[in-house]
Amino acid sequence: MAVNATTNGNSITIKVSGRFDFSSHQEFRQIYESVPADVTRYTVDMSDATYLDSSALGMLLLMRDHAGGDNASIEIVNCNDDVKKILTISNFGQLFKIS
Repeated sequence: MAVNATTNGNSITIKVSGRFDFSSHQEFRQIYESVPADVTRYTVDMSDATYLDSSALGMLLLMRDHAGGDNASIEIVNCNDDVKKILTISNFGQLFKIS
């Protein structure tokens, strides 16, 4: 799994590639915890993600808490059908904007 982040003003895009599972916990956490304070919008690009498990769902929830909880602006984009199905079954559409 690879995670790349790019910032643009007050937004950050985190691109997830490969398997998004517990082995990526440390790398993913380091990225969102090192985000500058002026970043208020988060985008998680899943276009290259091939797999998502329950620990990845937990990581997304931890990032949401770090970003401000209910006030966080987080969008999960470019999900393949399998990833979108997992997010839908987990009711993540109520916590994140998924497109």
